[in-house]
This record gives sequence, C-alpha cells and structure tokens, in this order.
Amino acid sequence: MNNIVTILLFSFLTTNIMAQQKIVQTAGHQQLGEFAPEFAHLNDDILFGEVWSRNDLLSLRDRSLVTVTSLISQGITDNSLTFHLQEAKKNGITRTEIAEIITHIAFYAGWPKAWAAFNLAKNVWNDDIKGDDAKAAFQRSMIFPIGEPNTAYTKYFQGNSYLARISDSQIPFSNVTFEPGCRNNWHIHHATSGGGQMLVGVAGRGWYQEEGKSAQEILPGTVIHIPANVKHWHGAAADSWFAHLAFEIPGENASNEWLEPVTGEEYDNLK
Repeated sequence: MNNIVTILLFSFLTTNIMAQQKIVQTAGHQQLGEFAPEFAHLNDDILFGEVWSRNDLLSLRDRSLVTVTSLISQGITDNSLTFHLQEAKKNGITRTEIAEIITHIAFYAGWPKAWAAFNLAKNVWNDDIKGDDAKAAFQRSMIFPIGEPNTAYTKYFQGNSYLARISDSQIPFSNVTFEPGCRNNWHIHHATSGGGQMLVGVAGRGWYQEEGKSAQEILPGTVIHIPANVKHWHGAAADSWFAHLAFEIPGENASNEWLEPVTGEEYDNLK
C-alpha cells in the first residue's frame, strides 16, 4: 500500500514539475559571474530558476505584478524596474492595466514613486496601442458600449466588428463598432415601401459608400440616410477604430441582401 502511495505521489509531482515553465536567466552569471559567483547563482538558478518557475502556484503574470509593485513601493526605479516592466509586458500585462496598477500604487507608496515608474512604463509600452488596449481606449471615447463580437455576421465583414443592441422598441437600433480597416460587404436593405437604414457616427472615423458614388467620410455626429433598395457598404477607416448607431427603418416586406466584399483596391483608394 505504501509503495502504491509513493508511486502515485511521485507520478503527481513529476507531472506537476513537467507542466511548469522553466525560467532561464543568465544575467547574474554574465554580469557578476566572476566578481560574485554565489550571488549570480542565487539570482539565476534560485530566484528565477526555482522561485519564478513555480508557475503552477502563481502565474508569471501575477509574479510580475507582485514584483513591479514591490519595486515601485520601495522607490527602486533603476534598470531592475525597467527589466521587470518589460517582463510584465511579456507576461500579458497590458498598457491599460499597468497604468491602472501604478495609479493604484501611488495612493499607497507615494506620488513621486508613481511618477518615476510611469516615466519608465511609458518607454516599455511605447508602441502603438493595439489589440485589447486599443479596444479599451476606444470604449472610453464613447458613451455607448462596444458590445460583443458580431459573430452572427462574421461572414459578411472583413475584419472584426462588435455589436451592442441599444433598443428593441419603437425604432430598434444598435451600436456597431469596427476595428481599423474593418468594413461590411456591399449589401441592400430591400423594402416595397419605407425601409432602409440610418447611421449616426459615434466615435472614430469611417466610410459610407453607395454604388456608383464617391465614398463619404463619417465622423462623430455625421448622419447618413440610406434609402431602401440602394446597394452600399460602410466601415472603419484604415487607421481608426469606428462606431456608428444603426437605426432600422420600418418598412413593408423588409429584408437584407448581403453581396460581395469590398475589394482591397476599392478600399485602398479611399483617403
């Protein structure tokens, strides 16, 4: 019985260890290997090789958060903080999150320490805002929610779009958000009377185009009236997130017909 327990325990520990991500650090040996070999060993092999590698107990992201908080709280804003900010970025902490983390720390560790940390963090996260950070920043620029991924209509869009239903009564309308470069296919809102659609620019910059006409820029506050049975498309500018309200105009025998995508040549010619 004891042998079985020992085997099971060994199997569990072996599986656990194999699942861990081993952190390899060589800075200590490279910079202090000859001058302070024991310190280099403790830094590279113990601190990083063992403690940081116990990611089955605490994720690398959480360890980065704890480490950055500890260093800032102590007022350590030298290259060691820069290194750990870089690691925090690699471990998934976003630009938006690090700004909120340092802001939170400021109230407990002191305003000057936060200012010093921000100066370093800005350089680490100095690339263009992308992905989730860009989406979060765009959300803050408008009062309507971005909503959920527009998965039901994915095949009719080039790029990622999001849909937030604002009203289902009287005149139904939604907030539609497009990532940069995203646009929907050419399409037609059919109706035998009434019908069509109205767009109102909410945030960012986008385009609207009817077949045979020049594209029209949409900015916040721009109102676009789309008659029924008119072929058209709309979407974001190549360099901007974009959102508009889409109002569904009641009509008889109303239906939507989705057509071909807007070609790259058509879209790239827009300025």
